[in-house]
Amino acid sequence: MNRLFVRSQLQRFLEEDLGIGDITTELLCSEETVSAVIKAKGRGVLAGLPFVQELFLMLGGVYIRPMKDEGEAFEEGDVLLELEGRAEMILVGERLALNILQSLSGIATRAREFAKALEGTSIKILDTRKTTPGYRFFEKYAVRVGGGRNHRFALYDMVLIKDNHKKVAGGISEAIRKVKEKISPAYRIEVEVESIEELEEALQEGVDIVMLDNFAPEQVREGVNMVGGRVEIEVSGNITLENIKDYAVEGVDYISSGSIIYGASWCDLSLKVL
Repeated sequence: MNRLFVRSQLQRFLEEDLGIGDITTELLCSEETVSAVIKAKGRGVLAGLPFVQELFLMLGGVYIRPMKDEGEAFEEGDVLLELEGRAEMILVGERLALNILQSLSGIATRAREFAKALEGTSIKILDTRKTTPGYRFFEKYAVRVGGGRNHRFALYDMVLIKDNHKKVAGGISEAIRKVKEKISPAYRIEVEVESIEELEEALQEGVDIVMLDNFAPEQVREGVNMVGGRVEIEVSGNITLENIKDYAVEGVDYISSGSIIYGASWCDLSLKVL
């Protein structure tokens, strides 16, 4: 964990919520010391604990005792954390702590479901860049906690030639050639293909990964046979928990789904002063 980056993000989150101060808490609290717990109101997979610990460390005067490990499953009624310390700091950090735990645990829970759906295969489940602006680091972290893997983090990680790139460049072959003329071999090149014909063209030009975009399961099988193990294969486009097993074709290396993040529901948690 890049602690300096995490702290800078948490500071930004605090400034958004706290502003000039928590006027309610300031009017009601002075030096009281209290105990509190964060409890689960449903099932899920815990994610975000290191960030909540860092948050209260920044606020000061609060001791946290985790009752579950990061990535551990929890049930309704389970106590996830115990807190003890200054009432003012617990109340100031309450909503931000819950927002982080609820959102990230929701993503980790959904990632775990996708990963379980692929058990028994060698296929890895990937997320996408369909993330909340300003919150990507945290959301992609939660995917890993749940058992998924991250696709590229941002635009600078690797070359990914998509439909609009092909249109601007004048076609798939031209796009690949232009990239190869300018990029270091250290960068992997992935190209999105939307048909068997485009797949054949991409293979002729030579890339590292092909993304079979919005292929039907039978087309995925045809594509796998055409590739013949020459490059890695990613399958993407409208992949859900309901249909993912249809796309788990032998020879596929990755299945990606943005819904791991944008389709996740927040876990229901609460913080209660004892």
